Amino acid sequence: MPTFQYEAMDNTGLEVKDTIDAASEQEAQARIREKGFYVTKIKEKGGGKKTKADGKTKGDGKTQVDAKKKPARKKKGGGFSIGGVSGKKLCTFTRQLSTLQDAGLPILRSLRILEGQCKPGPLKTSLIGVIDDIESGSTLSEAMAKQPKAFDNLYVNMVKAGEAGGALEVILQRLAEFKERSESLKRKVKGAMIYPCAVITVATLIVGFIMYYIIPKFKKIFDDFGTELPGITVVLIQCSDNVVNYWYLGPVIPFALWLMVKIIKKNKTGAFIVDWIALKIPLLGLIFRKSIIARTCRTLGTLVASGVPILEALAITRDTAGNAVFYKAYEHIIAAIREGESMAIPLRETRTVDEIVVNMVDVGEETGALDTMLYKVADVFDEEVGVLVEGLVNLLEPLMVVVLGLIVGFIVIALFMPLIKLLNDLS
Repeated sequence: MPTFQYEAMDNTGLEVKDTIDAASEQEAQARIREKGFYVTKIKEKGGGKKTKADGKTKGDGKTQVDAKKKPARKKKGGGFSIGGVSGKKLCTFTRQLSTLQDAGLPILRSLRILEGQCKPGPLKTSLIGVIDDIESGSTLSEAMAKQPKAFDNLYVNMVKAGEAGGALEVILQRLAEFKERSESLKRKVKGAMIYPCAVITVATLIVGFIMYYIIPKFKKIFDDFGTELPGITVVLIQCSDNVVNYWYLGPVIPFALWLMVKIIKKNKTGAFIVDWIALKIPLLGLIFRKSIIARTCRTLGTLVASGVPILEALAITRDTAGNAVFYKAYEHIIAAIREGESMAIPLRETRTVDEIVVNMVDVGEETGALDTMLYKVADVFDEEVGVLVEGLVNLLEPLMVVVLGLIVGFIVIALFMPLIKLLNDLS
């Protein structure tokens, strides 16, 4: 009876190499599946040279590859990559991994399938690293923690909670839903701001073209005729001269301001001041604040629902808030809970959220449904952010028309006043 050499994975995702006697390859695969293994490679013994792997013999006679002695896996592409993984790609990966886990595939096989269909880039490189670490004996969360470009602290801790509770597929589903909601809100905000940004950019370029090329020609005409210019025309020509002489300040000033804010935010106090000012900007500040509340509530709710301890969940939420004011608020909440207080009281003391958020959290703690209440708060504030963004766009459209009308009117009047005076003098 022929002997077949095979490579397979057990239910925990560990690789197994062994031999089996069977009449045919199909019978061999069937007998291997009966042992609870997933076949990845099989061939008849003697069909070619094959290095025998060092292994450990388990109690049931199965030979398991020793991870320390197993040859290093050959990487199929990837390599060094610049930048992080985009939210959209990570969202798609999480949903696909959740689907494969729900179908009952071992985690290592699921990761290999997803890595194989990835295009070269940061995600593929990270997945190769994760697969190699798991083959070396690491858990999924430990392997993901070594790939910060793809998997942040929130992602790693949720996977860790899923592994501890034996419900990784459920946690991945929640994580996929969380990522999809977050990406949906980002797309909504970015999509609404495309039109105003495009109009402002085009208007700035047109006005810059007029000031740089057109106004100097009129200035030459006025100088040739020696016409006395009215004050409004003098102001326009001075603006044009500044644009011609210092045009490079146009891109330099915004970049310098951006760089200055970045440097200031390196300091803890400076970051707090900058973020506090951002939250106080009319309308925009309200959008920032509500979007942060929605994101942090959804993050905290997802972590609590996944079984992450409340203090650890609050620490992760604090680190993903993205605002120094909310970071300080969550530090205060964590300190209060360590002293035995409930979450609602210190949350009210921070004065960073609306009273409805505090009341919902209070009810959630009393009823033991904190995650559900946090989800509801996040849904409400997501909707409010959408309404505010739409209102901002509707406000910007007439405002831009008025501002552009004033600029164009100023230029036309400033140019035609000396022309009219010149025509009157000539007549």
